[in-house]
Amino acid sequence: MLDLKTYLSRRARLVEEALERLLPAEDEFPASLYRAMRYSIFAGGKRLRPALVLASTEAVGGSLHDAMNTACAFECVHTYSLIHDDLPAMDNDDLRRGMPTCHKAFGEATAILAGDALLTIAFEMVADSPVADKERLLRVVKELAHAAGCMGMIKGQALDMEAEGIEELSFPLIEDIHIHKTGALITSSVRCGAIIGGADTPTLEHLTEYGHSIGLAFQIMDDILDVEGSEEEMGKKVGSDDRNKKATYPALMGIGESKRLATELVERAMSALSTLDERAEPLRALARFIVERKC
Repeated sequence: MLDLKTYLSRRARLVEEALERLLPAEDEFPASLYRAMRYSIFAGGKRLRPALVLASTEAVGGSLHDAMNTACAFECVHTYSLIHDDLPAMDNDDLRRGMPTCHKAFGEATAILAGDALLTIAFEMVADSPVADKERLLRVVKELAHAAGCMGMIKGQALDMEAEGIEELSFPLIEDIHIHKTGALITSSVRCGAIIGGADTPTLEHLTEYGHSIGLAFQIMDDILDVEGSEEEMGKKVGSDDRNKKATYPALMGIGESKRLATELVERAMSALSTLDERAEPLRALARFIVERKC
């Protein structure tokens, strides 16, 4: 049985060592920008998206060496999205992972630039990957851009903002928000790892179903934890979804039904991995972790 805590710790350490090399040093000029970038990147977190890239690559027989830059790129894109989500014009949050948010620590202008810088350097990281098949890298660049852009994560954020305060929530609306806002990047991390690892078309389709299912389950659990989680464990204020009248699964379906749906989605994800061998065990463990996590 895989010890997921140890697995995630080791993968996070590898990713953070790579990020140390790939990001500008904080004493380079302009130091305020680079400090802000590093402040947010190294503020902690589960490193779930990089872990999914690496686990997906290994599940299809690829190498960590080839996938590491892409894993780091996903963490940069994810961190950029958090910096911008926390801004006063968006969610207006003061805490992230138990620390002042980037705009609280460095000011709004620097926070915006730090987010922009992390987003753009992500594509440089992918382009510099030591992958012999450059066609695979081109596919990864397109995948990541689509997942992060106006047809993916940004679309989800826009839908989320437009849905605030809507009295009559609907399941299709909430699902559409979550699939794009959170699910797109998670699904893409699984797909990109598989592409780098050389997955064939049927395997990539199975992994896409896996990524889609865990991405939606992850956001459902985020919604639940905003109701049931503790500020100490979450590292940020809880209850903000209700205060901001966000479109969430608990608001529509209640806690019990939301938990049932999350569990069903994880079961669907596990089923999608049925054709893969023991190399996919980290992916299976990560799916189970999604409905068991407390933060």
